[in-house]
Amino acid sequence: MNHKMVSAQRIFAGMLTILLLLVVVGPVWAAGSTPPPPSIAPAPGPPAGALPSAGAPEGEPIEATPPRISYLNGEVSFWRPGAQDWSPAAINMPLAPGDVLFAGPAGNVEVQIGPRAFVRAAYGAQLGLDNQEPDFVQLRLVAGYAAVDLRELQPGHVVELDTPGAAFTMDRAGYYHAEVGPETTMFRTHRGGTATMTPAGGPPQLVAGNQQATIAGGATPRVELTAAAPLTTWDRWNYQRSDYLIQPASARYMSSTVYGGEALDRYGTWRSVETYGNVWVPSGVPMGWSPYTTGRWIWDARFGWTWLDEAPWGWAPYHYGRWVYVGPYWAWAPGPVVVRPAYAPALVVFLGGPVVVGHPLYWAPLGWGEPVVRWWGPPAFVGVAWWGGWGGPHVVNNVVINRTTTVNVTNVTVYRNVNVTNAVVGVPADRFGQGAVRPTRVAESEVRQLAPVHGAPDVRPVASSFTPVARPGAARPPETLRSQPVVATRAPQDPAPTLRAQGLSEPSTTMPTRQQHIVSAPPRAAAPPPGAASAPPAPGAGAAGRTGPDDGQAPGRGPGMRGHRGGAAGDAYSRHMPAARQAPPPAPPAPGVQGAPLPQSEHPRGEQPSYRGGGERVQERSGRPVGERER
Repeated sequence: MNHKMVSAQRIFAGMLTILLLLVVVGPVWAAGSTPPPPSIAPAPGPPAGALPSAGAPEGEPIEATPPRISYLNGEVSFWRPGAQDWSPAAINMPLAPGDVLFAGPAGNVEVQIGPRAFVRAAYGAQLGLDNQEPDFVQLRLVAGYAAVDLRELQPGHVVELDTPGAAFTMDRAGYYHAEVGPETTMFRTHRGGTATMTPAGGPPQLVAGNQQATIAGGATPRVELTAAAPLTTWDRWNYQRSDYLIQPASARYMSSTVYGGEALDRYGTWRSVETYGNVWVPSGVPMGWSPYTTGRWIWDARFGWTWLDEAPWGWAPYHYGRWVYVGPYWAWAPGPVVVRPAYAPALVVFLGGPVVVGHPLYWAPLGWGEPVVRWWGPPAFVGVAWWGGWGGPHVVNNVVINRTTTVNVTNVTVYRNVNVTNAVVGVPADRFGQGAVRPTRVAESEVRQLAPVHGAPDVRPVASSFTPVARPGAARPPETLRSQPVVATRAPQDPAPTLRAQGLSEPSTTMPTRQQHIVSAPPRAAAPPPGAASAPPAPGAGAAGRTGPDDGQAPGRGPGMRGHRGGAAGDAYSRHMPAARQAPPPAPPAPGVQGAPLPQSEHPRGEQPSYRGGGERVQERSGRPVGERER
């Protein structure tokens, strides 16, 4: 009997001790040491088990992923409404309606408009984004060369290219080439693509597969339809470039709809970590580095303050997933794969002083499963805890909560990464969003005095907030292109109301004007049965699904491709998850040789590019600069 009484007393004492600990030890802002990670199951890896979209509040509007600049070669300039002048373009810059790109005589620029859809402009081209909706992208080309490579286009989606000669509407996968000269517009289709051409003052006409349309004249244009000219050297380079982009090894570990997987292949390695599942570790970062410290805050009319990182891999890790600190290094955790991940302008917590409505001078990366308090979108969704597109657990104050729990953001006080050394950085109040100001790391004693900002940052943009690079001297397009009108099916989106709401205007005399001749939009094609458009046509497939003579390639292979050499990752983490890496295609052909035979050169064996800051790609072995900037 005494033995049973002693055991009961011990059990009661143990339970009382646990209860006291739960009452006394609650969530605190900074506990002096990093709290342990929440106890959760490892994230699934293969996309075969992808989850549906998660975390979006009911009634939230669908926001299209912004196009991004994914490749630069030569001189390329950028214009955004609200800026004072043209600036050099930058890799991974998210584009908004009203943005314009100008490629110099030897320049090439690539814009990714979908997971398997790319637009490239070159050789004196001026390319602008006029509109973007979830199922519609409207571009304008007033000069130069452009290629629209749609390896996949969802049913009901449309890409429109407006030119001085006609509006070209594309609603199916294919390869499309356009050239705009002083008096003539040329447009041709390849690889099974077809388009509807609507000239000014004329009826819509079909440009069938492997056809070419030439439009000459002004008010009464002359239209001629012929067989498409053969692919040029530049076209074949476009084929190679797309082949390289659409099959990254990193697609094994994250959603295939997230852009930038091939950059993760080149600049880091994947490994499996307990609790977080598959994570990606960047290579070549300096000692003491932390995320969201090597870049700048820019202003986007749709998403507000947006992080633009300098690293060539800086798209996916700064707009999706979460950052985790694993022992001595940082790793990006995409979380469980979801079908439709949601883009975010940045995934950080903004921090301020004792008055939390003050300027958000400080920030830190969000940790595993933590919500971002939205500062963009409709007013009803600003200041709301948001897990849009996140397929992992919901973590609040380092505790996993039910996914259906309504969270009051004023009660969210603990952010795991805030306690990591050097993770919290900031800038002076009068410099936030005003160029590439190196943030200052915050001492641990100062971190304890900070509190999260619950709502939109109380900082307004200035003219320098609209440019990706502060360096002056970007080339301006010829004056004759500023007012060149185009034929379009709808007017461009007007950025003026958004600018006025921020106390800004468009006073610059260097900004391009957007004149258009509006024509009726052609009827959209009926959506095919479910699954009919899910698989893109095989590279080189003509209108009938065969390799056409104009495509000049063997079935199932990209033009001029001689096979990519796969290899294991080349740093200390390669033994954990080796992944085959593709060598990127060579630089595009020089001006004047676009129609020459495709060069078959490849990088010498073992010659690998390295990132040395600024996105410049160099040759480690030979020391010969290639001159391209790539993510």
